[in-house]
Amino acid sequence: MPDTIRLVDYFYIETADKPGEGARVLGALRDAHVNLLAFHAFPKGRRAQLDFVPTDPAAFKAAAKNARWKAVGPKKAFVIEGEDRVGALVYYGTRLADAKINVTAITAVVAGPGRFGGILWVKPRDVKRAAKTLGAG
Repeated sequence: MPDTIRLVDYFYIETADKPGEGARVLGALRDAHVNLLAFHAFPKGRRAQLDFVPTDPAAFKAAAKNARWKAVGPKKAFVIEGEDRVGALVYYGTRLADAKINVTAITAVVAGPGRFGGILWVKPRDVKRAAKTLGAG
């Protein structure tokens, strides 16, 4: 089965970098019935940046507005899913490198028995070329 590559909308917020903040934010999304394809959080100076890839961007925006978050986006990223194998992402990194497109960030995980998933970011100016290069649908 071939890998699936999707161009997706993502949003981010900044919050205090302290215990429980991520759980609080994710709990608010759960309570608003917002499903996520991906979530990525990391420290940013003295704060934390939380990136969300919702299955329904409109529902995410409504939940963010209701929670009074200063959500930035939509921005674009790629979600890649497929059959797990050694070097699963090498092909995509090589394709982008050959096209002179730099990967800004990537996160990948095992997604159940025999499956992997990842989220890949490129600079906004490179999104269209990257989508064509990756064959994103």
